[in-house]
Amino acid sequence: MKRSLGTLGALGFFAVASLGLAGCANDPTRIQPGTTAAETLQRLGTPTGRYPLNGGGERLQYSRMPAGFEVIDIDVDASGKVVSATQVLSEARFGQDIKVNEWRQNDVMAFYGRPYEISRVSSFDGVVWTWRYKAVNERRMLYIYIDPTGVVRRYHTGDDLALDRLRD
Repeated sequence: MKRSLGTLGALGFFAVASLGLAGCANDPTRIQPGTTAAETLQRLGTPTGRYPLNGGGERLQYSRMPAGFEVIDIDVDASGKVVSATQVLSEARFGQDIKVNEWRQNDVMAFYGRPYEISRVSSFDGVVWTWRYKAVNERRMLYIYIDPTGVVRRYHTGDDLALDRLRD
């Protein structure tokens, strides 16, 4: 039996498709270097975080936490032009980006934004900040351990088991 979308079904399909295309225009990773900060803010709206950068620039941060899996840092130079737009929750980047024994809590916040969760574990004197991310469409977690003085002491990644817990 052949089914037809019908008029309402077809209109609904095109409405959803056009929303998807409109969403691309608001994708922070599509901001090109050279775009002004004002254009970026007009296009993307209020960032979830704003942090000063060395040299007079600013980081505009667009986080999809707690429900999403991305944090996009858009770095703007002192002249007000975008120099980069980077999705920072990437397993390939963690080793080069996270500065163990150097970064302080404020550095973590300026790079990754607010975590998905802050918790404690008995094996560490301090807090563990956690972010959700995807690696080849697998749900993963980034854990950063911050000691009581606010210094990053270690990090690791692991599987996001929340979906498994919901199924049980």
